[in-house]
Amino acid sequence: MRTARSLPHLIAAGSLVAAGLTGVGVATGASQASAAQACESWSSTLRPGSTGSGVKELQIRVAGWVPSGQVMGADGIYGDQTKAAVARFQKAYGLADDGIAGSQTFAKLRSLTKSDCTPINFTYAEASNNCGKGFTGSASVKENLRRSLWQAQALRRQLGDKPLPVSSGFRDSACNSASGGASSSQHLTGKALDFTPPSGVSMCALARQARSAGYGGIFGPGYPGHSNHVHGDWRTTKAWSASQCF
Repeated sequence: MRTARSLPHLIAAGSLVAAGLTGVGVATGASQASAAQACESWSSTLRPGSTGSGVKELQIRVAGWVPSGQVMGADGIYGDQTKAAVARFQKAYGLADDGIAGSQTFAKLRSLTKSDCTPINFTYAEASNNCGKGFTGSASVKENLRRSLWQAQALRRQLGDKPLPVSSGFRDSACNSASGGASSSQHLTGKALDFTPPSGVSMCALARQARSAGYGGIFGPGYPGHSNHVHGDWRTTKAWSASQCF
């Protein structure tokens, strides 16, 4: 029988019924808290030196809280970068910012999690319009998109927890071509989202804050075709261009 450790991936792939897990809250309408708990793959406190699937899941959820200019390496190893990201997440939500993920940190993460393991303020649907076709990618691309949504949740918090509209997310090759995207666009892999600013936030303020939300790729005002939105992706090689802003 599969354990809870594999649930985030099964949920992301839409495979709960096939896996014989129809008793999970997602399928039965159990409370959000219970269903969100099923998304967790940790069973005890995580700290520097911890390894495994629980650490990797934690890294996905705090990927938008790494120090400015960094991109989270979700490798399942709790090192200095993960500790710094956890501490920054904790501070943002009024917790003791010791960089150790224990019961209070897990409870806060759970409160931010929906039954499909995505964050409460963003959905797969809004991040995969895909020229009106909806999501058509693989399970691995959908898992990439889930991380992108968690980074968006962090960026939203950093901007004052105001609604942060997503104007574009996952695109298949046909939609990407029709949208004028580059052939190597991060949108194809689910690693990119385009945003318009929340109410009261300027385009440049959005672009500048994205530098502290775990994005390796940021394109905004001053970059061709990006005057009305800010693009953020988590490529590992830094590529920031928004000459009107920074």
